[in-house]
Amino acid sequence: ISPVPPYFREQPIFTTRAHVFQIDPSTKKNWVPASKQAVTVSYFYDSTRNSYRIISVDGAKVIINSTITPNMTFTKTSQKFGQWADSRANTVFGLGFPSEQQLTKFAEKFQEVKEAAKLARDRSQEKIETSSNHSQESGRETPSSTRASSVNGTDDEKASHGGPAEAHLKSENDKLKLALAQSSSNVKKWETELQTLRESNARLSTALQESATSIEHWKKQFSACKEENDQLRSKIEELEEQCNEINKEKERNAQLSRRLQELETELQDKELELEELRKQGEVIPQLMSECETVSQQLQAAEKKNKDLEEKVRTLRTEVEESKHRQTNLKTELKNFLDVLDGKIDELHDFRQGLSKLGVDN
Repeated sequence: ISPVPPYFREQPIFTTRAHVFQIDPSTKKNWVPASKQAVTVSYFYDSTRNSYRIISVDGAKVIINSTITPNMTFTKTSQKFGQWADSRANTVFGLGFPSEQQLTKFAEKFQEVKEAAKLARDRSQEKIETSSNHSQESGRETPSSTRASSVNGTDDEKASHGGPAEAHLKSENDKLKLALAQSSSNVKKWETELQTLRESNARLSTALQESATSIEHWKKQFSACKEENDQLRSKIEELEEQCNEINKEKERNAQLSRRLQELETELQDKELELEELRKQGEVIPQLMSECETVSQQLQAAEKKNKDLEEKVRTLRTEVEESKHRQTNLKTELKNFLDVLDGKIDELHDFRQGLSKLGVDN
């Protein structure tokens, strides 16, 4: 076993960087990131096997190891994302690229590698068919040539009695005998393989018949189960309808119970109101006497109120008259003060004149 992984012995023919995703095996819908960041994704070519692979390694972990076959298809699902399905790995790989140009280059390279893988497969099939035809033809011609050579060798032995020609014929005869023995052993192997294939074919035929019989048996059981299932479904539907009716009746009963409780509560409230009204009815005579007393007091208060209103109107009239008198007095006082100011000015002028006369004298 070589300590170096196979993909290190291969030659990279195209390399890019992208974010790697794998389809969720449980849902088959969501993408699960296989790398935390963008990693190197490369196309490798194995010249010994004449095969192509897409390989990506994140640290020491191989996250993509997909051999490209002619049946694969790379699909662009968006401007920067593409995917392809690998039936051997039983998963779907997805690549997220930084730009649309890198995605386009990767898709074009995928198509080229796919065509090259298809061409390599066709060539290998042609080689297998040619080799098989050649082996069949050599197997058919070997016995006749062996017989002819042996016959010729016998005649030569009869014709000559020694020398290098005899040795040469003996060596050729020995070679033909070995080829004949080898071809007969190959025939025995092929007969054994043919017998094995016939036995396996017989076993497969028996198993196929048994499987067909079991399929018929399971079909009958499936039809019986289907009928029982249909009957059970019809019964379940009837029971569901009955349950729905029962639930409706329960809802009606619950509504009636709630309504009955509400009516009982209202009845209790009405009884309490009636009791209160009865108690109030017993107090009505006393209230009526008190009402008469209060009405008499109200009449007396209204009379007093009228007298007081009359007094207030009188006082208001007197206040208005006093205000008018005060206004007149203020006017007269102002006039008097004006006259007094004039007299005071005259006296002041007179005093000044007297003081001047005294100074002059």
